[in-house]
This record gives sequence, structure tokens and C-alpha cells, in this order.
Amino acid sequence: MTNAPDNKLDLPVLLIVEDDEGLQRQLKWAYEGYRVIVAGERKQAIEMVRLHEPSVVTLDLGLPPDPDGTSEGFATLTEIVALKPDVKVIVASGHGARESALKAIALGAYDFYRKPVDIDELGLIVSRAFHLHDIEQENLQLETSGGGAATVLGSMVSAAPEMLKVARTIERVATADVSVMLLGASGTGKELLARAVHEKSPRGKGEFVAINCAAIPENLLEAELFGYERGAFTGAVKTTPGKIELAQGGTLFLDEVGDIPLPLQVKLLRFLQERVIERIGGRAPISVNTRIVSATHQDLDAMTGDGRFREDLYYRLAEIVVKIPSLAERAGDALLLARHFVNLYSREMNPKVQGLAPDAAEAIDAYPWPGNVRELENRLKRAVIMADGKLIGAADLDLPLAREGSAEPLPINLRAAREVADRRAIHHALMRTEHNISGAAKLLGISRPTLYDLIKQYQLSA
Repeated sequence: MTNAPDNKLDLPVLLIVEDDEGLQRQLKWAYEGYRVIVAGERKQAIEMVRLHEPSVVTLDLGLPPDPDGTSEGFATLTEIVALKPDVKVIVASGHGARESALKAIALGAYDFYRKPVDIDELGLIVSRAFHLHDIEQENLQLETSGGGAATVLGSMVSAAPEMLKVARTIERVATADVSVMLLGASGTGKELLARAVHEKSPRGKGEFVAINCAAIPENLLEAELFGYERGAFTGAVKTTPGKIELAQGGTLFLDEVGDIPLPLQVKLLRFLQERVIERIGGRAPISVNTRIVSATHQDLDAMTGDGRFREDLYYRLAEIVVKIPSLAERAGDALLLARHFVNLYSREMNPKVQGLAPDAAEAIDAYPWPGNVRELENRLKRAVIMADGKLIGAADLDLPLAREGSAEPLPINLRAAREVADRRAIHHALMRTEHNISGAAKLLGISRPTLYDLIKQYQLSA
């Protein structure tokens, strides 16, 4: 491995992970305008990511000790994305193109390229990846620097990097006509994200049809999904199309898909395989062209393991899996959303309420929110309605101050870990004090000039 000359230190970094030394050399000198770093196996690739923090990585899946397979390449992809979630990884492989592409995208890859490598075509993909990375970094700075509510995907309020990553993923997968599964706890906004997949897809002008599979009795769910002919059963006084048929040309959202009973899973699998349904009591097959987006808070891997959910159905529904972080994992979002809900509901229900008292902000920031955004919204809505004064206090929210710790993301290196900690602490202090610099500096235990310097250094908004 050869380090780049000093005159390239300010250029954007491209990491090439490739075990073929001839191709490695060819790719290393093919790119102008980048500082190119190379690695030949997983351990070295991770070292280069930590040391050089590349914006874009090209990754050959066939790495030693599995050069004829993909296991080592996928393991490397997983480690790189966990270490640096904003990196754009372009995966190249000659093994099972479609299956490898779907798995790579599901694991967080930006794009997939089938070997043999065409330098010019790969160069265009690399150039687009750098361009997108730069745009995302600019957007992230804008969205996390302000004190107001930042909206993503049109209506979702968040300034947390974890949710911004989810939003970028949704925008990417929306344009691909594949089944999407949203995994997240109750109250994290799965239906809102499902609507975003629909609206940003080529099917956006079609119908978005949602059904909560847990809210409908088992004996009625089949009729709701597949429809029925007149006279099919007692009470079937007219022919009624089901939700699948109503979503023709659009998107069907199956919420809490893990609650579909096993006999109905068989019928749903047949539809996904053949794109044809039969209404209850009907004999004529009906072709339906609809995209399926599903969601669940349950562990479907465990359910498939013990036979409660069909494995073949799971893989049909989960061509792309998007994991939605809980509110406790979205640093700073609880306060951001709380102020958003106070402003929203005070205008509608109690105009004298003007904001949050300091003890309420502290309680909101400390609470783990097991019910996520839904619980937060319900508590704030109730507090706005019942509040007697201008400010909502901790007592109005009925919140304990204890907070369970949440897992921190793996830092890429010490400098990045310090920056993450500084940004988070400053963001929390500014949110707590509603952007009062003196108050925030006091909370942080630093002087006003020091805080101003840090705000300028991290391009935050005072």
C-alpha cells in the first residue's frame, strides 16, 4: 500500500478495496481529483477507513480468505457502514448479480457494479457518489445547525443523523420497484415512512392503501385483503374488492405484518409470486400490479426460526429492510419534537401556552420514551390542553427523571468521537436553554467565547 503525495491531502478520499494487485494498480491511477487509498483485505480496509475517513469506497466482494465467494466482502461492507454510516460504498462482484445487489443495498451499500470492471463507467458511479456525499453533508449541517424543527421526507420532524440516514435510504429505495420492510418499535413513524416510499416512487400518483393486520380479527382479514364475491358467505350482499386489488397501480402497506396467521401467509405468498389473486367465493384470477411495503415491531427472524412466520414469505417481503431508530436513539429529537408539538397544539387548543419550562425540557431530554414519538405527542397534547400557566412544567407531563442509557454508535476514530460528543453536548445545551448562549455555556461549564468558538468550528447555529 502506498500513501498519497502531500499535495493530494486536501482532496476527497476514495478507498479501493480489491485483492487483485493488477486491478488495484489500474484503479489507483485511474481517478483524477481524488486521494486514492488501496486495501487488499478486510482488516486493512477497516484500518484505512479509520485512518483516512474516505467519502467513497469501491469494494470487491471476493476478498480473501473467500476470494471465490462473497462472505468476506459482505462482512467488510457491514463493518465499514457501521464504522462510517455516511460513506458511499460501491460494491463490485461477478457472483450472483441480482442476489448480491439486493443484499448489498440492504446492508447499506450505495450502488452495485457487476464485473468485469469498465473504468469509465465505474468512474461515473464514483463521481456521482462523491457528489451525493457532498450534498448530504451540506444538508446535514443545515438541518442540525438550526434550533427549529427540521423536516425530512416532507413532514417528518427530525434533526438527528440517525433519522436523516433513514430518510436518505427511503429516498433511494423508493425509486426501485422492490418490496420494502420497515422494522421499528411502535410509535416510530412506520406508516409515515411507508407513505414517503409511495409518494417518492413512480407509483406516487396511484393509491396508497394501508391495512393494520393486527387490528382485524383473523376470520375477517382474508376478506379485507383479497375481497369477496356476492354470496360467498353470510352477509356478503355485494361483490367487494379487497385492499390488494384497491392498491392496483399503487402501494399496499401491510402494517404489523407479523400478525398475519399462517394459513393466510400461504395465500399472500402466492400473490407475491404470481401477482394474481382470487376473491373469496370467486374462480376468476385477477392480475394485480401493486407494490408491497410492510412493517412490524416484532422479531421476524425469531418468528421464522420457530415456525410462526414463513421464511419464503419473509424474503419476498424484505427485499429491502429499513431499520427505524427509536426516539431514545435520536439524540436531541425529543426536545425538538416537543417544542414542535407545543407550537402546533397551543395554536389549536390553548393559545396562552408559550413553551416548555426548564424542568420540563430536562425531563423530556432524560426520559427514554418507550412509546416513541406517539407517546411524546400524546403527552404534549394532553399537557397543552390541561396547562394553567404559560409554560408546561415537568409535573404537567408526569415524567420521571431517570433515563436508561442507550448504546452509542461506534466512533470511527478518537477525533471523530470527540467531535460527536462535542456536537451532542452543545446541541443539548442550546436546546435546553432555547439558544441562550450564556445559559448554554454555564451548563457546559465553559466560557461564552469558548462556546462561540466551538459553534463556529462545528458550523452550528447560535
